[in-house]
Amino acid sequence: MTISPLTRRYPLIALLMLVFSLAAHSGEAPESQPWLDALDTLKKGSMPAREKAILQLAEIKDAHNLAILQALLDGKLYLTKTDAKLVIGTDNHQGFDISNAINGASLGVVEHDALSKINLTNKMRGTLRKIIGELELSADDPKVRLAAVKAMAKDADEKALALLRERGGLEQDEAVRAAIKLTLLLQDMDSEDKGVRIKAIEGVKGFDSQEAANRLNAMVEKDENGEFMEPDGDIRDLAKAALININSRLQLYSSIETVFFGLSLGAVLVLSAIGLAITFGVMGVINMAHGELMMLGAYTTYVMQQLMPNYLGWSIILSIPAAFVISALVGIAIERGIIRFLYGRPLETLLATFGVSLILQQSVRSIFSPLNRSVATPEWMSGSWQINDFLSLTWNRFYILVFCLLVFVLLLQILKRTRLGLEVRAVAQNRKMAKAMGIPTARVDAMTFGLGSGIAGVAGVALSQITNVGPNLGQAYIVDSFMVVVFGGVGNLLGTLVAGFSLGIANKFLEPFAGAVLAKILVLVFIILFIQKRPRGLFPQKGRAADS
Repeated sequence: MTISPLTRRYPLIALLMLVFSLAAHSGEAPESQPWLDALDTLKKGSMPAREKAILQLAEIKDAHNLAILQALLDGKLYLTKTDAKLVIGTDNHQGFDISNAINGASLGVVEHDALSKINLTNKMRGTLRKIIGELELSADDPKVRLAAVKAMAKDADEKALALLRERGGLEQDEAVRAAIKLTLLLQDMDSEDKGVRIKAIEGVKGFDSQEAANRLNAMVEKDENGEFMEPDGDIRDLAKAALININSRLQLYSSIETVFFGLSLGAVLVLSAIGLAITFGVMGVINMAHGELMMLGAYTTYVMQQLMPNYLGWSIILSIPAAFVISALVGIAIERGIIRFLYGRPLETLLATFGVSLILQQSVRSIFSPLNRSVATPEWMSGSWQINDFLSLTWNRFYILVFCLLVFVLLLQILKRTRLGLEVRAVAQNRKMAKAMGIPTARVDAMTFGLGSGIAGVAGVALSQITNVGPNLGQAYIVDSFMVVVFGGVGNLLGTLVAGFSLGIANKFLEPFAGAVLAKILVLVFIILFIQKRPRGLFPQKGRAADS
């Protein structure tokens, strides 16, 4: 049998790999021992000794250092009481999921009292934040690097500033590079060199930074004795000019934020009024129970969360069709049981639906009690989108705005592209002619009222995310809903959309000057004056609604 030269070389290759492996391990031994010693000091050393151990770990390059130090800062670094093993623990509410801090190996689950936490002082926490920032400065993820720069900026020493200057020349991400530049400029504002300070002030005026604004304000303020905090007049003048520049952008961001909150308020008004616009425009019914149908949608959301407490996100999504169906069925029952006997008698329908609203309120009080119920916000709707230090947009209101537009577009498609929508438009324009053409107007009335009621329930789902759910929830929005419908044009969906957003933005711009209550009064006065000039609203409806 012939043996190939490659086969003969296998033992030699294996021997060489073994030699190189041993050499590599022998080269690591001197570094690994100090690392293990530092970890041992963390386990059983005094507070000053632990502080030295933290600094020692920062000097030793090891892949596990970042995870260990981050766990220590987060309060997740523990010792097992049985064998004093250093572990990282995550609370799962029934115990701790633990892993070996040295090699990262999973060690399963232990009870809460099986571990002893490694404590820190405030000084050690500050040191840790700085060290972790330095370690994360070379991370692959730009978000991690940005967080590291911000952490280092809070307590930057010469070593940290040197690292930032070095990183600034290498950084490719624009946001991280800007954060490094701002940190260095803020440090230069305290320089003893006047030229450096002037250059720093000129640089920071282009940043939307609260820290920069605070530092500039400090330069132009006076102390208790009436003396300027900044004695140099040239520096003060530059600081004032920079503040004017920053404040002009601050006013712009404030206006953007006000418009956003106005749009989010308008989205709530549109959602609450759009169903009313359908029933009022097509049927001519003043439904005073519309707010209570929204209340039913909000309580549906509450019940869904009670049934799915561990799936808040899914419970909100599933609440939308559930609230629509429940409110629509209640609306159809109201139309078939009461309203169909009162067509053409608007005062009687108003009184009857007001009585229905009281019955629904009392029913909810009997089932859920008179107390308000809190509906939790899922994680993906919590918090805010922080664009810069001066501008942040809350996620829940952003999602409500998007949701409002989706409902509006979907409703338009239903009215324009379905048989029900065609029949609804026919009845709205000329009821007698529609009936003569064979359209079952009684069924259309019931389905229309059900559609408007279902949308009111969907509006209740959105309201549950910005206010408490209670028996009186609908009363706060019924008047506003009627104002939006009348202002936009009775029965006109586009008018409802424009009117809702317009009134929402107007309210938010008036509130800082007039207060919330007076702002609503001013808006109401404006609508009354507007209706005097244009009784049919912004976009008057054609057909039966216009004739009446």
